[in-house]
Amino acid sequence: MLYYLFDYLHKALNFPGAGVFQYITFRSALAVIISLSLSTIFGKRIINFLRNQQVGETVRELGLAGQNEKAGTPTMGGLIIIIATLIPVVLLTKLDNIYIILLIVTTLWMGTIGFIDDYIKIFKKDKQGLKGVFKVIGQVGLGLIVGSVLYLHPGVTVRQDAASTYTYKSQNQTEITRMPLEEKSTTTTIPFFKNNEFDYAEVLAWTGEGYEKWAWLIFIPVVIFIITAVSNGANLTDGIDGLAAGTSAISVISLGLFTYVSGNIILSNYLNIMYIPNSGEMTVFIAAFVGALIGFLWYNSYPASVFMGDTGSLTIGGIIAVLAIAVRKELMIPLLCGIFLVENFSVILQVSYFKYTKKRFGEGRRIFLMSPLHHHYQKKGYHESKIVTRFWIVGILLAILSIVTLKLR
Repeated sequence: MLYYLFDYLHKALNFPGAGVFQYITFRSALAVIISLSLSTIFGKRIINFLRNQQVGETVRELGLAGQNEKAGTPTMGGLIIIIATLIPVVLLTKLDNIYIILLIVTTLWMGTIGFIDDYIKIFKKDKQGLKGVFKVIGQVGLGLIVGSVLYLHPGVTVRQDAASTYTYKSQNQTEITRMPLEEKSTTTTIPFFKNNEFDYAEVLAWTGEGYEKWAWLIFIPVVIFIITAVSNGANLTDGIDGLAAGTSAISVISLGLFTYVSGNIILSNYLNIMYIPNSGEMTVFIAAFVGALIGFLWYNSYPASVFMGDTGSLTIGGIIAVLAIAVRKELMIPLLCGIFLVENFSVILQVSYFKYTKKRFGEGRRIFLMSPLHHHYQKKGYHESKIVTRFWIVGILLAILSIVTLKLR
């Protein structure tokens, strides 16, 4: 809203200084300041409200050190992240931008699923929360919306060869700049490859002429899978104080760099990467999101004053997935979100191996002392703070490797 106000002041009234709101970098910096302020200053009030409403965590008996001390700690703290993200987004972004609309829908959609899950756990006294099938239905529903919009909306285009932009002089010596046409495409980026663009439609090339019009049969299921996998990965990572919020902030900062360069014709030309018109606006959303996550860490770091609950973790995973897909970096998720991937696989391996050994040997055996992986290290006697710090360090290394892919091919 402030964006439109200052845009009017700049264009209609030529108000001094109003034009600075045209710059994504300025609005991103302002978004960080606002979201960080909201999450730290008003976060305490939200925590007190949750405590007064007796919205406390019910901790399962897992045999972990210090576990019982956490019983009764306010949960649903994801509301802090959601509120602190959406307020600066509404104030500072172009609300008619299709990418911003999708991100707002994702935040509210996944936040609602997580809120329902937390509500059932706390107020209905059902430790299982929302049944898994309904969570998956919600995630698939969001995937269908996001995939369909990205595939069909006319505002979602790419310039696959931004580097071919050139300038020449016409007969009357006037300089004319030619740019590649913007086009609808299901092309994505493959990290570490020189010719690193892959079109999902190519999977159907064997069907013959006109296969491109059936690309949605591949693209939309991929979007559904990624959103479901990443949101569940974030959910599993939220197990000890500060882990999910910290590792997510690291990944999102990296995505912010990708969205900024992909949405900038000059930088995408220089780096020889896919130019995605209007995607740079997501940088402002990311800035607000990072500020909210860091502000939440003020209260979620050990010992936590509040837990994010599924309200926060499912929302975080959904946002990261949609950001990666929108900026055509979804194939980089295993590297960029390596912590989520490892946490997911640790559970899958543990459960699969337990079932296999129980069927074959009559008793279930385990690979890890406990899953997800962070609980394995707790069982080995590592303090929560040490585990979280080391996971953050690994997350930073993975983020650096992801950013390096801009030039390392």
